[in-house]
Amino acid sequence: MTMLVSETGDIATCLQLRRKVFIEEQSVPEAEEVDGLDSTAIHFLAEQDGLPIGCARILMKGDLGKIGRVCVLQTGRGKGVGAALIKACVGHLQGQKDVKKAVLGSQCHAIPFYEALGFTAFGPVYDDAGIEHRDMELTLW
Repeated sequence: MTMLVSETGDIATCLQLRRKVFIEEQSVPEAEEVDGLDSTAIHFLAEQDGLPIGCARILMKGDLGKIGRVCVLQTGRGKGVGAALIKACVGHLQGQKDVKKAVLGSQCHAIPFYEALGFTAFGPVYDDAGIEHRDMELTLW
Protein backbone atom coordinates (compact mmCIF):
# COMPACT_ATOMS: atom_id res chain seq x y z
CA MET A 1 0.00 0.00 0.00
CA THR A 2 1.33 3.38 -1.01
CA MET A 3 0.22 6.57 0.72
CA LEU A 4 0.76 10.05 -0.63
CA VAL A 5 -0.17 13.33 1.05
CA SER A 6 0.09 16.49 -1.02
CA GLU A 7 -1.29 19.99 -1.34
CA THR A 8 -4.28 19.93 -3.68
CA GLY A 9 -6.59 22.21 -5.60
CA ASP A 10 -9.17 19.42 -5.79
CA ILE A 11 -11.59 20.92 -3.29
CA ALA A 12 -14.48 18.82 -4.68
CA THR A 13 -12.78 15.59 -3.61
CA CYS A 14 -12.04 17.05 -0.17
CA LEU A 15 -15.70 18.06 0.18
CA GLN A 16 -16.78 14.50 -0.75
CA LEU A 17 -14.51 13.04 1.93
CA ARG A 18 -15.72 15.54 4.52
CA ARG A 19 -19.36 14.82 3.62
CA LYS A 20 -18.86 11.11 4.21
CA VAL A 21 -17.04 11.55 7.56
CA PHE A 22 -18.59 14.65 9.11
CA ILE A 23 -22.12 14.84 7.68
CA GLU A 24 -22.98 11.15 7.12
CA GLU A 25 -20.93 9.49 9.87
CA GLN A 26 -20.84 12.13 12.62
CA SER A 27 -24.17 13.87 11.84
CA VAL A 28 -22.64 17.34 11.56
CA PRO A 29 -25.21 19.65 9.92
CA GLU A 30 -24.22 20.44 6.33
CA ALA A 31 -24.63 24.18 6.97
CA GLU A 32 -21.92 23.96 9.64
CA GLU A 33 -19.54 21.70 7.70
CA VAL A 34 -19.68 23.73 4.48
CA ASP A 35 -18.67 27.13 5.86
CA GLY A 36 -17.73 29.07 2.73
CA LEU A 37 -14.05 29.28 3.71
CA ASP A 38 -12.69 26.58 1.40
CA SER A 39 -11.85 29.00 -1.40
CA THR A 40 -9.36 30.79 0.89
CA ALA A 41 -7.92 27.63 2.48
CA ILE A 42 -4.88 25.55 1.63
CA HIS A 43 -6.01 21.95 1.15
CA PHE A 44 -4.15 18.67 1.61
CA LEU A 45 -5.31 15.33 0.24
CA ALA A 46 -4.18 11.88 1.37
CA GLU A 47 -4.36 9.10 -1.18
CA GLN A 48 -3.80 5.42 -0.63
CA ASP A 49 -3.04 3.36 -3.71
CA GLY A 50 -4.26 6.31 -5.79
CA LEU A 51 -7.63 6.63 -4.04
CA PRO A 52 -8.61 9.62 -1.85
CA ILE A 53 -8.75 8.55 1.80
CA GLY A 54 -8.40 11.72 3.86
CA CYS A 55 -7.98 15.47 3.80
CA ALA A 56 -7.28 18.57 5.86
CA ARG A 57 -7.18 22.30 5.31
CA ILE A 58 -5.32 25.30 6.68
CA LEU A 59 -6.78 28.78 7.17
CA MET A 60 -4.23 31.54 7.68
CA LYS A 61 -5.01 34.05 10.44
CA GLY A 62 -2.16 36.49 10.96
CA ASP A 63 0.74 34.59 12.53
CA LEU A 64 -1.46 31.51 13.10
CA GLY A 65 -2.18 28.63 10.78
CA LYS A 66 -5.49 27.01 11.73
CA ILE A 67 -5.58 23.36 10.74
CA GLY A 68 -9.10 22.05 10.33
CA ARG A 69 -11.54 19.73 8.64
CA VAL A 70 -9.14 16.84 9.23
CA CYS A 71 -10.84 13.61 8.22
CA VAL A 72 -9.92 10.06 7.27
CA LEU A 73 -12.31 7.47 5.85
CA GLN A 74 -12.99 4.51 8.15
CA THR A 75 -10.91 2.22 5.93
CA GLY A 76 -7.83 4.39 6.52
CA ARG A 77 -8.04 4.93 10.24
CA GLY A 78 -5.29 3.61 12.47
CA LYS A 79 -2.87 3.40 9.55
CA GLY A 80 -1.02 6.70 9.94
CA VAL A 81 -3.10 8.67 7.42
CA GLY A 82 -4.23 11.30 9.93
CA ALA A 83 -0.69 11.74 11.28
CA ALA A 84 0.65 12.12 7.75
CA LEU A 85 -1.96 14.81 7.03
CA ILE A 86 -1.09 16.74 10.20
CA LYS A 87 2.64 16.46 9.50
CA ALA A 88 2.08 17.79 5.97
CA CYS A 89 0.10 20.75 7.33
CA VAL A 90 2.69 21.51 10.01
CA GLY A 91 5.48 21.20 7.44
CA HIS A 92 3.70 23.69 5.20
CA LEU A 93 3.27 26.13 8.09
CA GLN A 94 6.91 25.77 9.13
CA GLY A 95 7.82 26.98 5.65
CA GLN A 96 5.90 30.24 6.14
CA LYS A 97 8.26 32.75 7.76
CA ASP A 98 5.50 34.80 9.43
CA VAL A 99 3.62 31.87 11.01
CA LYS A 100 4.46 31.24 14.67
CA LYS A 101 1.86 28.68 15.72
CA ALA A 102 -0.35 25.94 14.35
CA VAL A 103 -3.74 25.78 16.07
CA LEU A 104 -6.70 23.44 15.74
CA GLY A 105 -9.95 22.47 17.40
CA SER A 106 -9.74 18.80 18.37
CA GLN A 107 -12.64 16.52 19.07
CA CYS A 108 -12.02 15.55 22.70
CA HIS A 109 -11.50 11.86 21.94
CA ALA A 110 -8.70 12.81 19.48
CA ILE A 111 -6.66 14.94 21.94
CA PRO A 112 -4.13 12.12 22.62
CA PHE A 113 -3.61 11.74 18.84
CA TYR A 114 -2.68 15.42 18.49
CA GLU A 115 -0.61 15.39 21.70
CA ALA A 116 1.49 12.59 20.19
CA LEU A 117 2.18 14.99 17.29
CA GLY A 118 3.38 17.74 19.65
CA PHE A 119 0.19 19.76 20.16
CA THR A 120 -0.89 21.01 23.60
CA ALA A 121 -4.51 21.48 24.65
CA PHE A 122 -5.61 24.82 26.09
CA GLY A 123 -8.83 26.52 27.13
CA PRO A 124 -12.18 24.98 28.02
CA VAL A 125 -14.10 22.17 26.34
CA TYR A 126 -16.70 23.58 23.94
CA ASP A 127 -19.45 22.29 21.68
CA ASP A 128 -18.87 22.39 17.93
CA ALA A 129 -21.67 20.86 15.85
CA GLY A 130 -22.81 18.76 18.81
CA ILE A 131 -19.33 17.30 19.41
CA GLU A 132 -17.10 18.24 22.36
CA HIS A 133 -13.90 19.95 21.25
CA ARG A 134 -10.88 21.57 22.81
CA ASP A 135 -8.40 23.98 21.21
CA MET A 136 -4.82 22.84 20.74
CA GLU A 137 -1.63 24.58 19.62
CA LEU A 138 1.88 23.83 18.43
CA THR A 139 4.58 26.51 18.56
CA LEU A 140 6.52 26.40 15.28
CA TRP A 141 9.45 28.63 16.35
